[in-house]
Amino acid sequence: AKAAGVKRVVLTSASGAVLAGHKSHQEIFTEEDWTDLSGNIDAYQRSKTMAELAAWEFAKKENIELSAVNPVAVMGPVLGQDFSHSNQIIRAMLSGNMPFLLNIGFDYVDVRDVAELHLLAMTCPEAAGERFIATTGENLTYKEEAEILQRYLGSTAKKVSTKALPDFVIKFMAIFKKDLRMPATFLGQNTACSNAKAKKLLGWQPRSAEEAIVATAKSMIELGLIHK
Repeated sequence: AKAAGVKRVVLTSASGAVLAGHKSHQEIFTEEDWTDLSGNIDAYQRSKTMAELAAWEFAKKENIELSAVNPVAVMGPVLGQDFSHSNQIIRAMLSGNMPFLLNIGFDYVDVRDVAELHLLAMTCPEAAGERFIATTGENLTYKEEAEILQRYLGSTAKKVSTKALPDFVIKFMAIFKKDLRMPATFLGQNTACSNAKAKKLLGWQPRSAEEAIVATAKSMIELGLIHK
């Protein structure tokens, strides 16, 4: 980017560079927060944090304008079978592959709003040198997510479970199931994030978490991606 004379770079980071590794963080996370690299974090959270820190250091050294977008769990319409872990949860719920849920909560954001925030971060003068958490500002548990599917999809969501397993069971299972290790680090942890900065500084207005979740499910159903 520097060699090409690019004026500003927008980095797609993640909320994993903001909210992980904190033992007792009761306040809502903002762009001022960084993942604690000395805490209980996984490789994904560590790599995202280190990559963003390196980007900020490089931008400062080379005098390049940088903005970072830190999306939370990304939902919204899917285009095919290649989609994120967050979307895989929806697919598993609708397919009946999640008979029990984890007692954890996450913020959500629609992929279309993430794209818009990237554009705003690139074009708005005020965005230079700033981080922006991409979130609806709503923190929902897996149970609340499942209840949204049941409420909007009716019989199509007949396989969706709202039963949650105790935390100690999940922690034990995570020893043997690799796909549970990252979610297990959030058991009992606050993960609520603020979108106040993006809304105030850039005028960003995201869709609701409910709309994003329903759009995800409907697109999967339309594409025949739900196992019956």
